[in-house]
Amino acid sequence: MAGVQVGAGAVPWAALDHAALGLPATTDLPASQALDALVHAAAGVAYLKWFEYQLAAAMHAELVEPFEDEDRRELDAFTRCAATIATTLSITQGAARTLLTDAVALRDRLPLVAECLRDGVVTPHHIRTIVSRTELIEGQCYAALVDADIARALRRPGSWSPARMEAMVDMMVDRRDPDAVRARREKAKRNREFTVEMGRDGLASATDTRPAEDIVALHASVTRLAAQVCPKDTRSKAARASDAHYALITQTGFGCDCDRPITDCRYKNIDLTKFAATAPRILIHLVTDTTTLDGPVPAPKAERVCRSTQHLPRPDESTSAVTVAPEPSDSEPIAPQSVSSNRPNVTADDEADVTSDASAGCEEPVGLDFVDGVGFLAGIGIISGAHVRDLAADPRTIIRPLGDGTDTPLPATQPSNPYRPSAALDAYIRARDLFCTWPGCNRPAWDGDLDHITEYDHTHPEKGGRTSATGLGAKCRFHHLLKTFADFVDDQYPDPADPSRLIRTITIPDGRTVLGPAFTGHDVHPGLDAIVFGDPPETRASKPGLTERTRPAPRTEQKHARRRQERNRNRLRRVIPPDDTPPPF
Repeated sequence: MAGVQVGAGAVPWAALDHAALGLPATTDLPASQALDALVHAAAGVAYLKWFEYQLAAAMHAELVEPFEDEDRRELDAFTRCAATIATTLSITQGAARTLLTDAVALRDRLPLVAECLRDGVVTPHHIRTIVSRTELIEGQCYAALVDADIARALRRPGSWSPARMEAMVDMMVDRRDPDAVRARREKAKRNREFTVEMGRDGLASATDTRPAEDIVALHASVTRLAAQVCPKDTRSKAARASDAHYALITQTGFGCDCDRPITDCRYKNIDLTKFAATAPRILIHLVTDTTTLDGPVPAPKAERVCRSTQHLPRPDESTSAVTVAPEPSDSEPIAPQSVSSNRPNVTADDEADVTSDASAGCEEPVGLDFVDGVGFLAGIGIISGAHVRDLAADPRTIIRPLGDGTDTPLPATQPSNPYRPSAALDAYIRARDLFCTWPGCNRPAWDGDLDHITEYDHTHPEKGGRTSATGLGAKCRFHHLLKTFADFVDDQYPDPADPSRLIRTITIPDGRTVLGPAFTGHDVHPGLDAIVFGDPPETRASKPGLTERTRPAPRTEQKHARRRQERNRNRLRRVIPPDDTPPPF
């Protein structure tokens, strides 16, 4: 039997027909064409990763599954299979085990998510997030429902950042089994710990596992103290944060490390006691709804029935099953709900039909006797309803309702300045956007700016740039500056199919338009749809005796006018499809 070296005889990728792969023959392309090829290559990478997972799952089916039940060896079949992959691909054993684990999870637990990867809907670096955050649904009857929920969300038009992906997956898991989420949190609180791990070069790392709100407060304290330096400080931001953390814990000194004398730098020595006494309070922003604060509510009768086709009745149960109305798709309108679990509405008219098909579902409750909401903790993500109520019961917590529950419009601007949003509008936009709305950005909305999508004209406000819910969006400072001073043009307008939602776009300098986030606060708290704001006040006439600016700023005004025209062109292009027919000559 002749041995064949791995890869021998295979055609190198560089020698394959690029045209058959949809790739250009060369990478020496103009920027616009290179970007098109980059987008296509990213979809190809997703497909190849899906193909890799399929092959790994096939190896698992042949080399691992037949021996799983009785294999008690230290180097079991899974380890041997992973070692085969690791040796062949020259990767670590841990990386091979992760590849096998993810491949099996996509095959057995998340097949619809795997199809999204195959179709280039989701990128490979998001798959690890989805797999890891759905591990606890393994073997549960609602696993197929979570898979369908996540896949449905992934196929929405729009972009994803890692933080938005985590929030979406956590919400899909929490709403299917709130009791399990509550039990896991109590267990995690009992198992909180502080660990130290020795590193290289005489350094070590410490890990403190605590409730999320404590870590948010600690991070805010460290960040605030680390900022007490002058511009000539030589440390990186991360190094300053490390020093500030140690100073807070040990109550030792902290100060700027610039080479200027103490008489020239007032940050040389920071008195921590005085700093803590004079610093403003640390605020932790939590968004929830009143129903979640009140506690779980009884689930509709149809919601107590398992909808999964993968769960069979127990032997002592009746062989009959209950078929319930299917869940609405994204294209079907859902009436606003106060419960933030985002469940479909079920009315008394939705009668259940009893059939003898066991694959249609089962009558076993799956922890859905009660429906609970969720909360969104800025800087952390989704937390359970029980966690929300724990925080609400803290005497230091201040609950500020956003609106009074009526149709009365809330003020959109500050009374004395139509450029500044009101406190209610400010809180609403941050709760609606959750993060910076630039595609791929993870910065929480509470750490960024509120930006006028259409530039506000301070000289003639009637020309555009309204301070309103549809006219403002959250951006981190970097992307706010990028939009202001670079040739990126953003837009935001109501979705024609659902006016309560917004469509966001970013047009890059070469003219390509990229959709904004696919997951927002409306998906976490549908009750945001019921909050309305009044129109901004009319512009007041200039007071007598005050002279207006006589010399306009033509460069700024021309830039704003050009951007308004480009937004209008983009909107018309979306309404009127381009005519691809050749001209008559």
